[in-house]
Amino acid sequence: MTKALNPDRQNIQTLTVFSKSIDIKAPINTVFTYFARPEHVSDQMTEKGVGMTVIPMDIKAGMGVGTTFRIIGDFNGKRLEWDCETTEFDREEKIAAKMIEGPFKRWEISNQFKSLGENLTRVTMTVDYEMPFGPLGAIMNKAKFEKSAKRGMESALYKVRGLLEGNGSIPVYITLDAYQKLLAEKKKMNNVPVSTVLTAILEKYNQIETKLPN
Repeated sequence: MTKALNPDRQNIQTLTVFSKSIDIKAPINTVFTYFARPEHVSDQMTEKGVGMTVIPMDIKAGMGVGTTFRIIGDFNGKRLEWDCETTEFDREEKIAAKMIEGPFKRWEISNQFKSLGENLTRVTMTVDYEMPFGPLGAIMNKAKFEKSAKRGMESALYKVRGLLEGNGSIPVYITLDAYQKLLAEKKKMNNVPVSTVLTAILEKYNQIETKLPN
């Protein structure tokens, strides 16, 4: 007769917390402003086998507390969707959100910001989740899922660092209507990152501007 797994042991096996810190050579206001829109970071998750898209649903003032958004994740071919709500929004200190509907038993994410100087900011991203699968599935898939999620998070942070350090302050607060138009252009361009869409739009604008008479 097979002995049943201890419930507490099952919970330990399905609970996961991982964190990553990175220093970015940019003012804390610039870094915080970029991270204030979750789609900017998820848009950089382009590592092989890992992809993530964030779709804002109900935006509160400045993407603050109460803002809701949908996350569509692809982890080595497994597609998951879940809706989140911003629970903390302390300017230049912390942004946090939690799942309000979706497959996980629990999913929470936070970004903490610390100024290390006039042009240096430390960002610490922490993800805390409980696997959505049953006890047997959790034991089998936990390590693979965790590895994919960690790899995606780390690659996104490194790409964001390169973006911010290479381009300085980046304006990110746009209207929902403008963002929906960006998503439409993104679809036309085979779902390339939003940053690539913005670059293409700016290039077109520059071409038009050079043709205008002085």
